[in-house]
Amino acid sequence: MNRLLGFLLTFLIPLLCQAQERAMVFQGGKEGHAIYRIPAIISLPNGELLAFAEGRVNGSDDYGDVNLVMKRSADQGKTWSSIQTLVDYDTLQAGNPAPVVDLFDPKHPQGVIFLFYNTGNNHEYDIRMNKGVREIWQIKSYDLGKSWSAPENITRQVHRPNHPIFNPSYAFKEDWRSYANTPGHAFQFQKGPFAGRIFVAANHSSGPPQDQFAEYKAHGFFTDNQGKSFGISESLHFPGGNESIAAELSNGRMIMSTRNQKGDIRQRILAFSSDGGKTWNEQYFEPQLPDPVNQASILDIGEKDGKTILAHSNASDPNDRNHLTIKISYDEGKSWTQSIPVDSTSDPKKLPWTAYSDLIRLDDSTLGILYERDNYRQIVFKTIRWKE
Repeated sequence: MNRLLGFLLTFLIPLLCQAQERAMVFQGGKEGHAIYRIPAIISLPNGELLAFAEGRVNGSDDYGDVNLVMKRSADQGKTWSSIQTLVDYDTLQAGNPAPVVDLFDPKHPQGVIFLFYNTGNNHEYDIRMNKGVREIWQIKSYDLGKSWSAPENITRQVHRPNHPIFNPSYAFKEDWRSYANTPGHAFQFQKGPFAGRIFVAANHSSGPPQDQFAEYKAHGFFTDNQGKSFGISESLHFPGGNESIAAELSNGRMIMSTRNQKGDIRQRILAFSSDGGKTWNEQYFEPQLPDPVNQASILDIGEKDGKTILAHSNASDPNDRNHLTIKISYDEGKSWTQSIPVDSTSDPKKLPWTAYSDLIRLDDSTLGILYERDNYRQIVFKTIRWKE
């Protein structure tokens, strides 16, 4: 009897508890898609959650028949609705969902959801060779995601492509080719001199392909007038800067966390802006945030002693997509003193185990995380208590 009780306490009960706190959102092979990837999540003013992803119809390839899909939760992520397809670009790619809720539109005080996304008509390498284009679009919802506006192409405002598909007079000194939003959520400044500004982290390649993806750089774009017009930030100076995501800090400042596609330094690149994301006055590799050349999420989750508290999630193993971890900073990204394990495996045959993730704030002490696991077979949602 004692042995049975010991087994229950040591093995079975922890497994059951883990299963209860992790909810399946998108599962490969179900609801019309072979694979789901690139999760993004937002919370709505009414307390509901919206989860977005790429629904890859035929397999795991980044390019091909890829749809933008969404699910809704009305119970803080415990259960999720059936799938809703938002964008079906025929047999081509619609991906990199970057959602955000605009709470500053006086005509729509209940909030307007913006969803930025990319389309592509060729494989990434071919686009890097200027044999195809990646475009940027926005759609909006004025009823908390129940219906959506017609897609609006904003490529000419936030991209700098020199490609024959565009008017020959529409030329730039730069030669941007590949392009991607975030992945993960966009954000809106809630206070300070840039209150209301929507900022979308992004990246691009410039010119022909270089060794170790050195032609890539991270940047961002933003709007101060509900998506009527956009500005583009300066690019980070690190060659290979790729998938990025950003968050608000105090006093009109912001932080951006960027993937190093070169892979020579297995750490996140952090950049800081004091002018709402137009320029960067500090940028460096952060050894406290190891990374295996993967995506990450960053989120403003509160304030202490006048400083923004940040949460950052990524697969923290520098060698493999494994050991998904949330780290907390109490000094606006200068140090990361609290570490919370989310999910991992010790079986090398099951790698990659955890990959892309996105964070939301559920309440003062609880986070939600939407993430890929089990070799991209699942996108799941889990609640994490970060403060007692």
